[in-house]
Amino acid sequence: MMKKIIKYVVVLTLSGVLFNSCETTELGLTDDPNALTPAQADPDFYLNAIQVDFAKFTERVGETMAETVRTENLNNRNYQQAYSPTSFDTAWEEAYQEVLQNIQDMTVLTTESGFDNHTAIGQFIEAYTITELVDMFGDIPYSEALLAADNLNPALDSGADVYAAALTLLDNAIANFNAESPVDPAYDFFYGGDYDKWIMACNTLKLRLYKNMGNTSAFNSIISSGNYIQDSADDFQFTWGTNAVQPDVRHPDYADNYTATGGSDYQSIWLMNLMDTTSDPRLRYFFYRQSATVPGSDGVAPNEETLDCSLQTPPAHYVSGGYVFCTLPNGYWGRNHGNDAGIPPDGLLRTVQGVYPIAGLFDDSSFGEIGLGAGGGGNGVTPLLLASTVEFWRAEVAATSSVASAKPFLLSAVEMSISKVISFGTKDPDYDDSFEPTDAEIAAFVTSIDDAFEAAADDEAKLNIWGEQFLISLKGNGHDGFNMYRRTGYPTDIEPNLEPDPGAFIRSFLYPATAANTNSSIAQKSTVTEQVFWDTNPASPAFPIGN
Repeated sequence: MMKKIIKYVVVLTLSGVLFNSCETTELGLTDDPNALTPAQADPDFYLNAIQVDFAKFTERVGETMAETVRTENLNNRNYQQAYSPTSFDTAWEEAYQEVLQNIQDMTVLTTESGFDNHTAIGQFIEAYTITELVDMFGDIPYSEALLAADNLNPALDSGADVYAAALTLLDNAIANFNAESPVDPAYDFFYGGDYDKWIMACNTLKLRLYKNMGNTSAFNSIISSGNYIQDSADDFQFTWGTNAVQPDVRHPDYADNYTATGGSDYQSIWLMNLMDTTSDPRLRYFFYRQSATVPGSDGVAPNEETLDCSLQTPPAHYVSGGYVFCTLPNGYWGRNHGNDAGIPPDGLLRTVQGVYPIAGLFDDSSFGEIGLGAGGGGNGVTPLLLASTVEFWRAEVAATSSVASAKPFLLSAVEMSISKVISFGTKDPDYDDSFEPTDAEIAAFVTSIDDAFEAAADDEAKLNIWGEQFLISLKGNGHDGFNMYRRTGYPTDIEPNLEPDPGAFIRSFLYPATAANTNSSIAQKSTVTEQVFWDTNPASPAFPIGN
C-alpha cells in the first residue's frame, strides 16, 4: 500500500515538474517538496506491505526451488537452461525494492518511536529474505545494497558474511521482542501479536542456518533450550484469503489453477506415484483428480491429443531404473521431471493441487472439473518454518552419528506432517468426508515407514526413506527441500530428468538479468554448478544427484 502511494505521488510530482519547470524559482531545493517521505509514513502501512510482499517473494522462489527436487514439475530437459536470468527479475525486485527497502525505511520510524515489535518483525523478515537469496544465488549485494543514488553498483557480499549478518539480526530481533514496546503492530499476519511465537520463529530460522553451515553445536544448543517451533500450532506460515479481485489475496497457485479453463500447472509424477503406492494419508489433500483415468493406464487407450507421451517409448534410463513413465493409474495425471512438451487441451483433465496447502478441492473421488471458487477458495498457506521440518533436521543430525538413531525423529516428523495436513479438512461441506483417512489408516502408514526403515538394506536405503518423507512434508515449501537435496544428496533414487544427459544439477541459480546487466559489480555466472558457501558436497556431476 505504501509503495503504491509513493509511486502515485512521484508520478504526480514528475508531471508537475514537466508542466511548470519554466516557472520554477526554488532551484536550490534538494528534496522534492511534493514527494511523500518516510518521515510522513505510518509504520503500520509499511509493515503491512512488508509482510505481504515477503509472502509473495517466498512463495515465488519456493515454487522454483520445489521444481528442482520434484515436489513440483520442472518442464525443461537441460538444467543449465532451465531458468533464464530474466525469470528471476520479479523475485529480485520483490526482495530488494519491496521487502528490504521498506524494512529499512520503516526501521527509521520505528527506532525513533521505540516501536520495538515493528522493528523486530522487520529484522526477522530481513534475515529470512537475505539468507533465502544466498541459498538461491550464492553471494549477493547486501551491505551496500540499499544506498540508493550513493551507490548504484553495490558490491557482492559473501554468503558467509550475509549469514553472519542474519544471525545478528535475529539476535537483535529477539532482544526487541523481549522489550516492552509502547505500541504493537495493527496487523501481525503471522502470529497475531504473540511475540513469544516470533521468538520461537527466530530460533528456528537460526536452526536452519546452523544446519546449513554444519554448526551442530549451535544447532543442539537451541534444541536444548526448547525455545523453537515444536508444535504445528506454532508453525511460521502465511495465510492467504479468498477475495479474488481488487486485490486478489488468494494463494497464488490457487489463483493460477482454479480457473474456468482448468489447471495451468502439472503435478509431479514422481511425488504422486510415491504417495499413491505407499497409501500416504496426505495424498487426497495434496492432489485433486479431475479424471478417473489417464490415457495409457488402467486399460485406457493412449491419446495423442491430450497426452502425447502415452504413445511414446519410455527412455532407456527410465526402463533400466524402474521409473514410471508418462502415465499413472487411478487418475493421477501429471508429468515426469523435465517434460518440456507443449500444452495440450487437458486443463480440465490433469490432476491439480488440492486442499493442502493452497485450499483447493479435497479429492473425494468425485472427479469433477475444478472451477472458480471451488474448495477452500484459495484460503491456503505458504509454509515457511514447520515443526515437522525441525524434526527432520534433528533426524539428519542424529544420522551423522548413527543412521539408525534417526528413526524416532523421522517417525515424529511424519506424524506431525500428517496431522498438519489433515487438519485442513475438506474445506467444503459438500464433499464426501468419508474419504478422509482414519486413525487406523494413519497409524498403519506410520508403521509402514517404521518397518521399511528397519528392513532397509543399508544406511543409504534408510536415508532415502528419510529424504523422501522430508520432501513430501515440504509440499508448498521448496526452499528447505532444495537446501536438503544439495546438503545431503538424498534421496538418491529420485526420478531422473527425462533427458539422459541434462547437464550437471543446479547448485545455485543464475543472477537475475536486471542485476547482472545493470550492476557493474555483478558478473553473471557461466554455469549453474557454482556452489553456495555452505554446499560442500562434491561438484556435479560426481554428486549423486547429477541428473
